[in-house]
Amino acid sequence: MSQPLTIVVPVKHVPDAVGDRVLAGSPPRLDRGSGILSELDEYALEAAVQIVETHGGAGAGHRVLALTMGPAGATDALKRALQLGADAGFHVLDDALAGSDAWATARVLAAAVERIAAVEEKAVDLVLTGMASTDGETSLVPGQLAERLGLAQVGFASSLALAEGGTSVTAVRHTETESLRVVAGLPALVAVTDQVNTPRYPTFKAIVAAKKKPVRTWSLDDLGLDAGAVGPAGSLTEVLDAVPRPPRAAGEIVHDEGEGGIRLAEFLVAHKLV
Repeated sequence: MSQPLTIVVPVKHVPDAVGDRVLAGSPPRLDRGSGILSELDEYALEAAVQIVETHGGAGAGHRVLALTMGPAGATDALKRALQLGADAGFHVLDDALAGSDAWATARVLAAAVERIAAVEEKAVDLVLTGMASTDGETSLVPGQLAERLGLAQVGFASSLALAEGGTSVTAVRHTETESLRVVAGLPALVAVTDQVNTPRYPTFKAIVAAKKKPVRTWSLDDLGLDAGAVGPAGSLTEVLDAVPRPPRAAGEIVHDEGEGGIRLAEFLVAHKLV
């Protein structure tokens, strides 16, 4: 490959799926005090690291850079990304970010990617994202981010390969009826599914090495953004209210005395399940 690659992987700090998700405040917002790296982002990180390894590794000058926005706890997502193979992390940290929807989030991430290019003194060649976050699950940010950056975009890629010359990426997308082979010239943004690879588990050596990798923190001022462009003021959607899910009602117990099958069929018909 003639030129070193710069790959940016946006990652998100999300509540642990095994725990309870709490909405609090007015308007209600998700409590992000503690959490983990979004599981779907690990596939994007693995894809980036595999591309680098296939094309000469860090010795060839390739860089995988993890990017996140969120509260102080989002640093944990960056630490995990560094353990999984990212070379450096960038954290957009600002109180005004709270309450940002996908529209405002894409605006911040786009500004951060442009700032990364300025800091690295090199254009970003590839942005790799997960197909969605495991909290919002909207899949809206990748497309909006590509539009703001003016990049070709490939969504829901189940396989990914970089051309030998480093000028294009080839992805395969599976639909309900067919498989599509899509080629996009670089620079580009690709959102990968959980079918694209199997993320590695960080070794002890990788965990120790991650502690020495740099993490840079930026505010909105550093990105040239105004507080009115993010948060509720800069968002196109608004959460007005949220109420707990009602407790599950007790089911009806049927003691089978020879008519269990008939009772079941009647129940299914009555509830239009057959």
